[in-house]
Amino acid sequence: MRRIVAVTLLFCLLAGTAGGILITEFCPDPYLPNDPDEYLVLEGEGVLDGYTISDGEGKFRFPPGTRINGRLVVARNGPAFEQTHGYPPDFEIEDHTPVVPNVVASGRFLLANKADEIYLYHGTTLIQQVAWPADVHPREGQIHYLEDGIWDPRPLLIGQSRFSPATFEDVAVTAFVAPDCAYEIFSSAVASAEREILVNVYEFTNPAMAEDLVRARARGVSVTVLLEGGPVGGISSEGQAIAGCLNRSGIPVFMMTTTDAGHAKYRFDHAKYLVIDEKTVLVGSENYKPGGYPSPGLQGNRGWGVCLKDPGLAAYFREVFLFDLCGGDIVPLDGTGGDVRMPWAPSYTVKFTPCHAAGARVTPVLSPDTSHLITGMIEEAEESIAIEQAYIKNQTTYELNPFLAAAINASRRGVLVRVLLDSFWFNIEGDADNDEMVDIINRIAATEGLPLEARLADLEGRGLAKIHNKGVIVDDQAVLVSSINWNANSPGFNREAGAIIEHPDIAAYYTQVFMDDWDDAEKSGNDDVYGVDRLKMAVAACILIGLFMLHLYRRGRS
Repeated sequence: MRRIVAVTLLFCLLAGTAGGILITEFCPDPYLPNDPDEYLVLEGEGVLDGYTISDGEGKFRFPPGTRINGRLVVARNGPAFEQTHGYPPDFEIEDHTPVVPNVVASGRFLLANKADEIYLYHGTTLIQQVAWPADVHPREGQIHYLEDGIWDPRPLLIGQSRFSPATFEDVAVTAFVAPDCAYEIFSSAVASAEREILVNVYEFTNPAMAEDLVRARARGVSVTVLLEGGPVGGISSEGQAIAGCLNRSGIPVFMMTTTDAGHAKYRFDHAKYLVIDEKTVLVGSENYKPGGYPSPGLQGNRGWGVCLKDPGLAAYFREVFLFDLCGGDIVPLDGTGGDVRMPWAPSYTVKFTPCHAAGARVTPVLSPDTSHLITGMIEEAEESIAIEQAYIKNQTTYELNPFLAAAINASRRGVLVRVLLDSFWFNIEGDADNDEMVDIINRIAATEGLPLEARLADLEGRGLAKIHNKGVIVDDQAVLVSSINWNANSPGFNREAGAIIEHPDIAAYYTQVFMDDWDDAEKSGNDDVYGVDRLKMAVAACILIGLFMLHLYRRGRS
């Protein structure tokens, strides 16, 4: 009996492969009320006569002679699907418009949100079955898709892009760090623009950077700005005023947010990059705020950034920007009137100037599209990994952050791993934040005897406001510069942007910066930040002195 079942399953698999027709995508729980825009996609080549799709209750087939040549979309409601996706489906299940042809339906074919299944038959032969929550895990707005025989290799929500990894050779690179030299690189790049500047940034409150863009617009450069419409805490009054200033100068400002016309593509548009004249990309970890790009000699965050010159690379980022700028979730941000003043900041002693290099190999990293490249980068390490992050959050109480897990696994094969985290008050005051993370990492290192160490940055000693970086250096050769935080949300649900730069000079530059931050850092957690270790030492010394004095007293009486 088992042999018959196995042969039958093999026949079904071969039949599906031979016919070349498969369900490769579906969305059972879209954002519109009552889900009229739910849909599925078939892919393959040939005539669809004899093919039936069922959910166990209703089913449908295609009109006789229907051919598929690649991709075919079947939606429940044609106009609703077009409202959501911007183009009509090939067929609709319910008769809502004469523009979209109907399938031949019997019963009621409806995809349940929490649990259901889809069957694809050719005649009476079952070609394919997909069920949820068994094969995929449902979530509102998620598109389930099949890639290389695997369902949902990454979360994909309605409206999100599907950019593939790409690598560009012989790229000219200018590496810089905040607060030392970030603003001068930004200002110089904007001043070089002749035709077009495209800006995508989470928050924009820096008046000097806004003035640079206004000057570019005044000399005839087309400038477009895209912001996150709902940052944590909302758009600040300074952000509203900057948007108003840009608009009054003729620079259109847009924001990504959920509207009646469309749900926001990403949980946050958290990227920080600009594209200039289709040949230059400036991307980094810092928002366009005074602390991210301070004037030279003023205190700010520790952040990393790169200015990359290559037409192919710029075209890649330009396509990303234009994709994200489209859709019902993009609306104008008018802003408010009034001037924005640069806030006071302490002075800062500049230690690092920009580093220039030619002939770099650069791979863009996008969330959620290609953030898996970070894991791959860490897994390929052979000698060393240096990690500097604003914070690291584990997936769950019992599951490590996947990037951190990859780094710890690297240390288990002998790779030297250093992890440096921020020590600003909001990253150490809770019960499960950076100081506890440092302790966890160091405890793992001590228990297993690993070449692994974590520290909290000494902000006062370095003169930094906070560590806002999201950087990695591998084997003194490859560097990740990005906006991608190490939490459960940023790699999978935000729009983030960064790049992996492979060049020894660039890696050496960032290693120098990292080690300068590292050498001043403290190994343990909150105890070091608040000086509790020093207090313990003082108490111990007092006890010893007291015991010694007691000893002398007793000797004097004896």
